[in-house]
Amino acid sequence: MAILLYNNRPALRPSRAFNSVLNEMLRDTLPTTNQPSKVFNPAADVLELEQGFELQLALPGVAKEEVKIDFQEGQLVISGERKAPEAAENAPKFHRAETGYGTFSRSFRLPDTVDVTAIEAELTNGILRVSLPFDSKKVTKHHIEVR
Repeated sequence: MAILLYNNRPALRPSRAFNSVLNEMLRDTLPTTNQPSKVFNPAADVLELEQGFELQLALPGVAKEEVKIDFQEGQLVISGERKAPEAAENAPKFHRAETGYGTFSRSFRLPDTVDVTAIEAELTNGILRVSLPFDSKKVTKHHIEVR
């Protein structure tokens, strides 16, 4: 985003761009530690497509064997673990840890229009895509003609 300055007086112009000042302020407020976290909360996006919903979770560095997906009592529960590098003799030492490690669990209440028997999931390039197709047998809209 470009910043337009309408002030022609150089003495009153800011010495640094507002974006760089804001970035510096926000960077300093990020929580940092030298130990990886024990709990991980992956970011999620929910999209509505023509054929149903698609749920996307950001799971960088998580193997598909570490992800468990269950449907119970109207909720889709996605859980698993992102393992931190082992504390072995040759393991790297954390100087700053901003990414999340550890166990995670996210739950999403599904509408009745989703066919839970046709749910599919795929983990590619750190993004878990869960397809939630609409149930074609359930009618959610119907026009009734008055006679």
